[in-house]
Amino acid sequence: MFFQFFEELSTNSKPEQVEEAAGKDSKTKQPQKKKERRKGKGADAAKNDDEDVMLTLKNLSVQASDEEDEADIIPSKKNRKKTGNIFAALSQDQSDNEQDLDDDDDDDDDEAAIKKGKGKAARQQPTMEDNKDEEEEDGEESDNMMQSAEDVIAQQAKEAADDPLANLSKKEKKKIKKQMEYERQVASVRAQNALEGDFSVSQAEMSSRQAMLENASDIKLEKFSISAHGKELFVNADLLIVAGRRYGLVGPNGKGKTTLLKHIANRALSIPPNIDVLLCEQEVVADDTPAVQAVLKADTRRLKLLEEEKMLQARLEKGEDSVAQRLDKVYEELRVIGAAAAEAKARRILAGLSFTPEMQNRATKRFSGGWRMRVSLARALFMEPTLLMLDEPTNHLDLNAVIWLNNYLQSWKKTLLIVSHDQSFLDDVCTDIIHLDNQKLYYYRGNYLTFKKMYVQKQKELQKQYEKQEKKLKELKAGGKSTKQAEKQTKDALTRKQQKGKKKGTQEEESQDATELLKRPKEYTVKFTFPNPPPLSPPILGLHSVDFGYESQKPLFKNVDFGIDMDSRICIVGPNGVGKSTLLLLLTGKLNPIKGEMRKNHRLKVGFFNQQYADQLNMEETATEYLMRKFNLPYQDSRKCLGRFGLESHAHTIQISKLSGGQKARVVFSELACHQPDVLVLDEPTNNLDIESIDALSEAINEYKGAVIIVSHDARLITETQCQLWVVEDRTVNQIEGDFDDYKREVLESLGETMVNKVNP
Repeated sequence: MFFQFFEELSTNSKPEQVEEAAGKDSKTKQPQKKKERRKGKGADAAKNDDEDVMLTLKNLSVQASDEEDEADIIPSKKNRKKTGNIFAALSQDQSDNEQDLDDDDDDDDDEAAIKKGKGKAARQQPTMEDNKDEEEEDGEESDNMMQSAEDVIAQQAKEAADDPLANLSKKEKKKIKKQMEYERQVASVRAQNALEGDFSVSQAEMSSRQAMLENASDIKLEKFSISAHGKELFVNADLLIVAGRRYGLVGPNGKGKTTLLKHIANRALSIPPNIDVLLCEQEVVADDTPAVQAVLKADTRRLKLLEEEKMLQARLEKGEDSVAQRLDKVYEELRVIGAAAAEAKARRILAGLSFTPEMQNRATKRFSGGWRMRVSLARALFMEPTLLMLDEPTNHLDLNAVIWLNNYLQSWKKTLLIVSHDQSFLDDVCTDIIHLDNQKLYYYRGNYLTFKKMYVQKQKELQKQYEKQEKKLKELKAGGKSTKQAEKQTKDALTRKQQKGKKKGTQEEESQDATELLKRPKEYTVKFTFPNPPPLSPPILGLHSVDFGYESQKPLFKNVDFGIDMDSRICIVGPNGVGKSTLLLLLTGKLNPIKGEMRKNHRLKVGFFNQQYADQLNMEETATEYLMRKFNLPYQDSRKCLGRFGLESHAHTIQISKLSGGQKARVVFSELACHQPDVLVLDEPTNNLDIESIDALSEAINEYKGAVIIVSHDARLITETQCQLWVVEDRTVNQIEGDFDDYKREVLESLGETMVNKVNP
């Protein structure tokens, strides 16, 4: 692969190499010829001819020399050190080795200048040494003292064709060889990363100029392909990430969004070395480190400077005045990076993610996996990498933490790439949307709502184009053309149209390949339905003077009164740990109050979706078998019920243990519908659902005639279903006056934050 790269490099720059080589040839011969002429073998006429030829060759070589200087741009060590990854280390070693070689060559040049004229010839290419005897013979005849410029160019062109590196100096050849070795090591690392999880990656070779742009602030990758477990996820896709933009990566589940993030993070794709990349995907280690210290430790530069400051201060106290200057520099560096405000920043982030002051000082081993994931997110936000990638960041957060994170990221100055099923989050945070569709990436300016409108319009246009194409094919066949001839004529017309569009600069973002006929646009739609219950007289369900608390813990509720009727739409909100899920368990009778009682209509059927829904499924059965056993359903009725909640037909007969999180959730929704409940009680129902499925759930809730109680961190589900907000606080439940925006403002003000006005540049 890399030899192909250098062959392309040689081919692209062959004219310049010929001219450059001719210039070098003349510069090498000039001192030798002058030396021979000083011995009496030259003449004035020959000298004048010599100077004319030299001037011609010098002019020929100027352009090549300038381009060579451009191509040999090497990024500064300072920039490469930022990444702290193996590619930067390899690049650093390469640069150091090249510097050593350059120094050696400079020493050789000094010695050669002192020695006889043969010193320069000794450093020429082997091809130049082969011509040494020829030159000496030419020196004996005054009329043939130097080859003409045409002869030199023709000879060098022949040599360049035989050996792409033949016309380079010794120093340049060494540099090229080092570059090849560096590329080989990079390829080895990429291959190793790609092998993990049975992944394979390919990427079209960059041009020689692109290969040198290691200091690029943007990421631009053309025609890359990724497959996983033999399944193609990306085919000739293009990735474009512009510095300072906030991207939302969207597309159906299972199509490769998370895989792409991992390949960027592992640098299996060619990411510029100076861009430091962080994918927040693993929870922090469970040990004795307090949460706030786990966040602060992420800034290794600050830690090293603080250690150096402590050491220098100790030496200064012992009377070593020589360290004073270095200590001043350390103080200045600490000031520049804002070290004094680091702890306040870390605590602000943790507080926003719902950590109380006591929790911030608690050892990480005392937290659950979900809370350790929040610490990991806090570390990522604290570090502020050049490119921060977040995969479903709201999954482990409560509503209050989502509100804070949403607001915080709207002011993010660096580059963001987010995968999220929370449409409200994408609308507020993102400046651009990347749509993964048909194994390629398509780009839209604006937030998710803007993308959705543009995408719907584009699908309509594609449908019209498809119908027009099918009509044309039908007419051609009716006119006597065979199917093959009709398709070829239609393809040719499509190719001409696309080429015309390119020339005008109006190429469609989602244009089809020129050699392929348009396919019928596939629309990804999901439909959820809940059967409507019969009417029941109110009140249908309520808590009366209820007290509750878990054993050996502070009471969660004191004297709670709460009730609903058939047209209720209620969302329970509040910070983590106040008892929202516990309230639902009390309403469904899964927990008994310490004092007071739960009352319900004797005919009432409650459908409960628990966020730990996987626990209620039998993992050994298929989804179809599970519903058939629980509700004594015929085989086809069981499959119809699963289909109503968007479970693909092939997944109906797969063991539940092998289904994805989103597929398992659909099985539970199917079970819920089969119960034909009068009240839906949903605890975080959007986890593992994609955006289209959440929209379908919102529509199903709005069409449902029974009562609905929701606990959710998804703002759009709350607003789309027009739920009344009830907040759990001060060991009771109270209705909130105002709408969702009022609640957001109240949450942010309680954290000392200001609500950011949405601006999508």
